[in-house]
Amino acid sequence: MAELQITPRAAAEIEALPKAIHGRVVLILARLERWPEVSGAKPLRGNLAGHYRIRTGDYRVQFHMAGNVVIVERVGHRDGFYED
Repeated sequence: MAELQITPRAAAEIEALPKAIHGRVVLILARLERWPEVSGAKPLRGNLAGHYRIRTGDYRVQFHMAGNVVIVERVGHRDGFYED
């Protein structure tokens, strides 16, 4: 089991999600607490190497690991999600 931390930016993004998507993201966050037994997590490449993403429909949850801690960094729609 892993500890889950959500950055202030990700917390604000989660609160701004449409209600239906918000519920699905909350379920993903609960799944992340069982890291590394999480299905659907994809490692990112390039300047985001070392980070992962899980998708739910058109929305993405980006996170990375720091020891036994899952740090959720971003949550948002796939359009322009990786451009920051």
